[in-house]
Amino acid sequence: MKTLRLREGKERSLLRAHPWIFDTAIAKGGADAGETVKVESFDGAFLAWAAYSPASKIKARVWSFDEKQRIDEAFLDGLIEQALHSRQLFQIQSNGVRLVHGESDGLPGLIVDQYDDTLVLQVLSCGVERFKSILVASLMKHTGLERVYERSDTQARSLEGLAPSTGWLSHPQTPKNVLLQIEEHDWRLNLDVEQGHKTGFYLDQRESRRRFAEYAHRLSFERVLNCFCYTGGFSVAASVGMRRAGVFSKGGHVTSIDSSASALKMADENMRLNGFSSEHHTLMDADVNASLRLFLQESRQFDAIVLDPPKFAPSHAHVDRAARAYKDINRLALQLLRPGGVLFTFSCSGGVSAELFHKIVASAGADAHVDGFIAERLQGAMDHPMTLNFPEGDYLKGLVVIRK
Repeated sequence: MKTLRLREGKERSLLRAHPWIFDTAIAKGGADAGETVKVESFDGAFLAWAAYSPASKIKARVWSFDEKQRIDEAFLDGLIEQALHSRQLFQIQSNGVRLVHGESDGLPGLIVDQYDDTLVLQVLSCGVERFKSILVASLMKHTGLERVYERSDTQARSLEGLAPSTGWLSHPQTPKNVLLQIEEHDWRLNLDVEQGHKTGFYLDQRESRRRFAEYAHRLSFERVLNCFCYTGGFSVAASVGMRRAGVFSKGGHVTSIDSSASALKMADENMRLNGFSSEHHTLMDADVNASLRLFLQESRQFDAIVLDPPKFAPSHAHVDRAARAYKDINRLALQLLRPGGVLFTFSCSGGVSAELFHKIVASAGADAHVDGFIAERLQGAMDHPMTLNFPEGDYLKGLVVIRK
């Protein structure tokens, strides 16, 4: 067994059960990509078993802190079984579920989403890549599903020195349809596991979409603006709530903006799938910032606005630039809200903490000369858990602001 010896004092994070070992912490040692290594402190004490990654700044990701543990097929099968069991503890109103959430489930670099009868996985680390066939077999055994698609084509994989890998890993029938449909709360949504973002959809916003539908119903939104709408999840949720409130008979309307024509096409399909026609919604293939400025010039106002932008800060090095971008769109949105209007605003940038995001939105309000009540703090859905020992899992944060 190959060994990594850490520099003096660099064992502290491992003693707190944090699963990452950075290149700057290693005094000596190495291994092949994905190979299991023994991690020792400066004085030779056992710390962990980990998967080695030669190309990444995160040189090793911990499998286990138990010296007696063997990292083998039985161990990995147990982790998959435990991850699936934990999802039974959560109340999830959908057949679209995150089954494995990387480090939070003890499987660093593995993401697995279930969309109805199909599993979609992302392999983002050398350790998981080395054991991929074993992990896929375990997932199929414990879920009873035979359709497995791989979407390992993100930048995180390239940082590990791994080439993109996509396509069907298991499919018992033809045609091999990549267009799927899930049920979520009181609506249905189509998605594309081949071309869609992440594994095909943003399951992490499931509970926030439910809350938005509830606000739309309770406050009888008549004018809703969904920015960076992707395939229209928040637009569908708002429309369901507005239909319950009876506002469409009074001219209620949802406007959805995105710069992706393919996403907007599916957004239109999702609206129609749930019984909403072009009379109820407008889709705009446009830049969000430019559109918000145009709406201000036209003196338009909205009862509710959703800001769910892409990741503005992929790392801590981009935080300052990201903060300016978040501030700008929130300033414009707050100006467009009518008094009593509701803003659902989000950041999925891991480098932007919840505290910093609050400060950014507060600064946007000051520049807009707008104040508001923070009605709720939002986070990722419960099947995207953050654990006590891995705070980096808390990437998605949101605020519900009601304009005073």
